[in-house]
Amino acid sequence: MATGGASLKLKRLRQRFGINAPRLAVRTHFPWYLRALAVVAMLSAMLILAAWIFEAGKRTATFHGNASLRENGLLRARVSQLESELARLRDSKGSGESNLQIERATHQELTLQIKALEEQNAALKHDLAFFENLMSASNTSADAGIRIERMRVDPEATSGQYRYRMLLVNSGGQRAKEFKGTLEIVLQVRQADKDVMIRLPSRVERNVGDFNLEIKHYQRIEGLFSVPPGATLKSVEARVLRDGQVRARHSLAL
Repeated sequence: MATGGASLKLKRLRQRFGINAPRLAVRTHFPWYLRALAVVAMLSAMLILAAWIFEAGKRTATFHGNASLRENGLLRARVSQLESELARLRDSKGSGESNLQIERATHQELTLQIKALEEQNAALKHDLAFFENLMSASNTSADAGIRIERMRVDPEATSGQYRYRMLLVNSGGQRAKEFKGTLEIVLQVRQADKDVMIRLPSRVERNVGDFNLEIKHYQRIEGLFSVPPGATLKSVEARVLRDGQVRARHSLAL
């Protein structure tokens, strides 16, 4: 038994210190406070590195953000400038078109005025020649009398309404007496397939002042008359009366 126990001890010693013994690792021993200091230093370095990375990223983002803001500002300013230029061009175009329209309207108006003046000038020349001939004939004529000259009847814009014009001439010369009488207008109209005669003024309007005449040498007569609705004017006759007798007459067929 003693021999067996010694063998067992020897075997254990061989396993511990022999070839089959476990390997030993020799390590330097550091105190715990040095290890804690190293961990703190490492954590501080990591925190500093993280803070630097964050600040660098922040500066980079701020730089790009400011650049984007500046670029957006420039683009907005350019867009505003282009919009202002477009509005100015539109206003210029509108002003040009308005000026062109005004010039055209002015040209047309001037053309109409020139045409009206030319017509008026021609009418005045015609009137002058007519009155010169009239005065010459009056001075050489031995017969005194009243005449109806230059009678016209024109339709007005209002349906059924007409304007009449005429010149009454007392051809008695410089020594002619003043003629006093009345004017009568006889209308022949077609109404309901019948010819109807209308006298102006009517019998109840015989004392109308517009139809009373007092002529020394000549007198222009102008007025309006209307025909019944649906009636067609066929002819107009102007008569000059004195003491109920016709002294002059002139008719127009329409």
